[in-house]
Amino acid sequence: MLNVVLHEPEIPANTGNIGRTCVATGTRLHLIRPLGFSLDEKMLRRAGLDYWKDLDVRVYEDYADFCRKNPGAKIYYATTKARRAYTHAAFEPDCYLMFGKESAGIPEELLVEHEETCIRIPMIGETRSLNLSNAVAIVLYEALRQNDFEGMRCEGELHRLHW
Repeated sequence: MLNVVLHEPEIPANTGNIGRTCVATGTRLHLIRPLGFSLDEKMLRRAGLDYWKDLDVRVYEDYADFCRKNPGAKIYYATTKARRAYTHAAFEPDCYLMFGKESAGIPEELLVEHEETCIRIPMIGETRSLNLSNAVAIVLYEALRQNDFEGMRCEGELHRLHW
């Protein structure tokens, strides 16, 4: 199972959207405190729609607590400061994709300790970053693609017409 880790997320709507994406992909969501919102906040639930009840979510007091409870986790750190694109990583089926808070990203102290697993989403010009929920979807779906979308439905049906 793939894992998405949000390090100190601040905006409930982003976390709600990410939770919905996690449910749709069979991905576990890990939240590292402090959170910029309450887990029962209306905006969080609204963005997650009725999927939030189906979400496999774990909450940690801090990064050290996360590391203690997930020993040996292979973590990819998504950051605009990385030297290589996310498409150059070879994502394992049980890896962790970490994203930082909206205002500041992942602390640089963590990044310099894990340079070899820092990844970025390429952007043009002076663009500082993408929306957090969009960034998670981009990287998560690449990891899913690399793992052949295991366990996911890859074909759809039309409602009224036929293919």
